[in-house]
Amino acid sequence: MEDDVESRLMATIKDAARISAAFPLSGVMEAFEELSTFLKSRRRMELRLDTFCEACSLVSVLFGCLGLAFKFAEIEYVAKVHDLMEASKRYATLYNILDLDIANERVKTQGSHTRNLRRVRQGLDLIRAIFEQFLSSDDYSLKDAATAAYTQVCAPYHTWAVRTAVYAGMYTLPSRDQLLLKLNETDQTAGKKMRRYINAATPVIEYIDKLYTSRNISLDW
Repeated sequence: MEDDVESRLMATIKDAARISAAFPLSGVMEAFEELSTFLKSRRRMELRLDTFCEACSLVSVLFGCLGLAFKFAEIEYVAKVHDLMEASKRYATLYNILDLDIANERVKTQGSHTRNLRRVRQGLDLIRAIFEQFLSSDDYSLKDAATAAYTQVCAPYHTWAVRTAVYAGMYTLPSRDQLLLKLNETDQTAGKKMRRYINAATPVIEYIDKLYTSRNISLDW
């Protein structure tokens, strides 16, 4: 029964990936709504690592739409998702990779799967925060939205050099209209889908955080 549920979830996310080729925001939104529904309705089932990675891989397109300012974030995010995807060939669930790193005392070691999962979670949260800021006002520019989101989500964990480079790159961000064009959306359709992503991504982010806190791993890194 559990295998059937997971197979249907993976199939739905792969369908979302096909949609994302033409409508990136739609694909991401649908994939994370499926993950969110799964986590809410199957509380006793662990989320498979390969399924999680399939959904997360779609988010890289959104980073790409933000241009040079978030190129560093895109490169880091894609590398971390790739690492976790490779790990999914050996470890079934998100639980497994955390427990492995805890046993080997390498939770916060550079390159550990646990550290990389933490960075992927940060990427999901950054997109959520950008969308929230973007939707807070019709007059809010993407530069203002992205700056506020980055300051909130990522800046506390980045070095001075990285923060300086990111803030300098904010001036290269596309305009609000240019972003909508890249996403193949109107202001109205994008707004609805961004809100749906925010609502769907939040339970996924909270699920990941609970994996850490349930093992007495702090979240301030």
